Amino acid sequence: MTQPRIYTMSFASVYPLYVTKAEKKGRTKAEVDETIRWLTGYSQKELGAQIKNQTTFETFFAEAPKLNPLRALITGVVCGVRVEDITEPTMREIRYLDKLIDELAKGKAMEKILRKQ
Repeated sequence: MTQPRIYTMSFASVYPLYVTKAEKKGRTKAEVDETIRWLTGYSQKELGAQIKNQTTFETFFAEAPKLNPLRALITGVVCGVRVEDITEPTMREIRYLDKLIDELAKGKAMEKILRKQ
């Protein structure tokens, strides 16, 4: 079975779309970056390097320093699929990120997006 095409897309090619989506709703690039760093454990410098290096989504998540254990609390529907029902690990990570960006764009408070108890 071949991998979904999104795995081989560069994270850098989608990152500006995340930023644009958030900014159109009054959020900031800094909030997008904070959300991505929370999910993946990348520092701001490491995140910049991943973007500069045109890293694929598969590699972006495989090399993530520390995937946040609280990401399991991310639930809901993205692209018509319930995030919590996705069994393929890389696709689930991609959809977690998509869901977080959706929440950011919908105006949810950062404390809720970052699953702060």
